[in-house]
Amino acid sequence: MQQLLFAIATMAAGVLACAAYFFGTNWILDKLFPSKGLTGPLASRNLRITNAIRPWLFLGPALFSLTIYLIYPVIASVWLSLHDRAGENFVGLNNFIWMFNDGEFRQSIYNNFLWLLVVPAAATFFGLIIAALTDRIWWGNIAKTLIFMPMAISFVGASVIWKFIYDYRAEGTEQIGILNAIVVYFGGSPEAWVTLPFWNNFFLMVILIWIQTGFAMVILSAALRGIPEETIEAAVIDGANGLQIFFKIMIPQMWGTIAVVWTTITILVLKVFDIVLAMTNGQWQSQVLANLMFDWMFRGGGDFGRGAAIAVIIMVLVIPIMVWNIRNAAKEMEGH
Repeated sequence: MQQLLFAIATMAAGVLACAAYFFGTNWILDKLFPSKGLTGPLASRNLRITNAIRPWLFLGPALFSLTIYLIYPVIASVWLSLHDRAGENFVGLNNFIWMFNDGEFRQSIYNNFLWLLVVPAAATFFGLIIAALTDRIWWGNIAKTLIFMPMAISFVGASVIWKFIYDYRAEGTEQIGILNAIVVYFGGSPEAWVTLPFWNNFFLMVILIWIQTGFAMVILSAALRGIPEETIEAAVIDGANGLQIFFKIMIPQMWGTIAVVWTTITILVLKVFDIVLAMTNGQWQSQVLANLMFDWMFRGGGDFGRGAAIAVIIMVLVIPIMVWNIRNAAKEMEGH
């Protein structure tokens, strides 16, 4: 109860602080450059000054936060990646040379590549299929709500849920894991699923797909509703069946939205960390870049240089996708 009250108080304080900043800065600006009650060149000059300054008052906190929480960490990470484990002595590119010769780093790259192949494709596919199937049925909104619900769960919370699904007990004892209970029911032997090298990656991917399918569904459902009815009616008149309408009429008109959803999930996959940490902690050949960075930076490795070098690699992999995504969004905005 105390934590709930603290959270409510924090939110209230944040809202009040924003309101105080908004009204306070505007009041100070109007006092410094008054225009009410004045006429002539002075009033016109003050009005131009306030109009030029006021937008920056709104942008100021965001730009300050961006500098503190994004730009500075990027510069600091690059600088640390060129130093030793304590971040004191300059070692040049030694950390990057070590990284590309390290077997665990190569395993992490391989696993991340698997995640990139499977998760964005599966989440986008399932989101699109569900959006199309639930678009014109009366209980569609109920189904969409249920499918979207995992988005409200943290990655660690989702991992705890799926731990119960993958739970393993010794053969001959009662299985509380749903998957092993089904296997045993049909005469199979229970397995410790998350400890199976290679395959455990896919069992972990299922969790992120389960979470992100709701996101893809909502975005793609909105895109489906934006398709002009005239094009669909024309296809029906021409004798097109349901599959032809879906793949040849609907998909081409929403391809830009599909690409945005795909790349957004791709960026998330490159940074995936919580699920691997909570489920396997990178054991049994399930390591990924973000968890490896965390290990070297804060845990057993305790090497700021190597941790920062891995962080730089993740950033380099994410930047091209973000740039492509932003350019696509800008092109779409130009058409409106």
